[in-house]
Amino acid sequence: MSEEIGAHEITETALAVTSEVAERELGGAERAAVLLLALGQEYGKAIWDGLDEIEVRQVSSAMASLGPVTPTMLEELFVDFLKRLSTRGALNGNVDVTERLLNSFLPSDRVAIIMEEIRGPAGRNMWEKLSNVPENVLANYLKNEYPQTIAVVLSKIQSDHAARVLALLNEELALDVVNRMLRMESIQKDILEKVEQTLRIEFMSNLSQTSRRDSHEMMADIFNNFDRQTEGRFLAALEEDSRESAERIRNLMFTFEDLLKLDSGACQTLLRNVEKDQLAMALKGASETAVAFFTANMSSRAAKMLQEDMDNMGPVRLREVDEAQNGLVLKAKDLAAAGEITINKKKGEDELVY
Repeated sequence: MSEEIGAHEITETALAVTSEVAERELGGAERAAVLLLALGQEYGKAIWDGLDEIEVRQVSSAMASLGPVTPTMLEELFVDFLKRLSTRGALNGNVDVTERLLNSFLPSDRVAIIMEEIRGPAGRNMWEKLSNVPENVLANYLKNEYPQTIAVVLSKIQSDHAARVLALLNEELALDVVNRMLRMESIQKDILEKVEQTLRIEFMSNLSQTSRRDSHEMMADIFNNFDRQTEGRFLAALEEDSRESAERIRNLMFTFEDLLKLDSGACQTLLRNVEKDQLAMALKGASETAVAFFTANMSSRAAKMLQEDMDNMGPVRLREVDEAQNGLVLKAKDLAAAGEITINKKKGEDELVY
């Protein structure tokens, strides 16, 4: 009797579970997983091959946790699939589909440029990208545009950036733009889209081509981060292969020795922004000329304390000295980028702005 009751309860439970499964709605990834399971390895391979890595992961995860699928669920899914497939003219365009299509007939580098214009760095839209364009570059472009176009652009970018751009325009044009921005109400969608398209085609695409860094500048930055031995080894090897390239990189590099070309004000600003321990370590392995240069820009008390710190260090690793000196170089570049100091690569000659 107990066995019969147990079997009866099991049967009822199974029926209840089947009913719950039949009523369950499948999500997008689950629907794809069911279709691919039903198609099997032979017929599903072409579809798997067309998925990108993210889609493969999504479908695989859904498939692994799919659980039971009833015949009713499968039938409803295939009917819906066939309806969608047979509906003429129903297309779904998105970024991923566009990229795959372009890759089928365009070179990958060309596709990358087009998709960067569409997505923007890290998915940013046109106005976010525009807010990262240097104000002098943007102002130089906008000064030849209609005042109303300038007003639209400045109303869409970040206010602090708009202020800097506006300050660079001539006073008459700037005042006209300000008045138009004051009178501006809601911008019609078609006008905004037209301005966006013009900026993307005429400005951003040209900017991306002209702003590509010179390969020697890029390598000079990389060499700046080498330790002395690695830098010397690479430059020596490069010099044997291409003396001209080695010389260009050497001229573009900003090194610890170039800090000795700072004027007194810049040097003192740098000293206020570095840790005492870092300065002592950097000067521990520096020439007497370098030590004299920095101490000359300190008070006699600070110079005496610095010398004591250096003496108390004892022997130090050259790697640690290199790291400390590179830290001073990077700090000088940061201060120059912020406009707090000016650094010259060559005494009195071409000024470099970092």
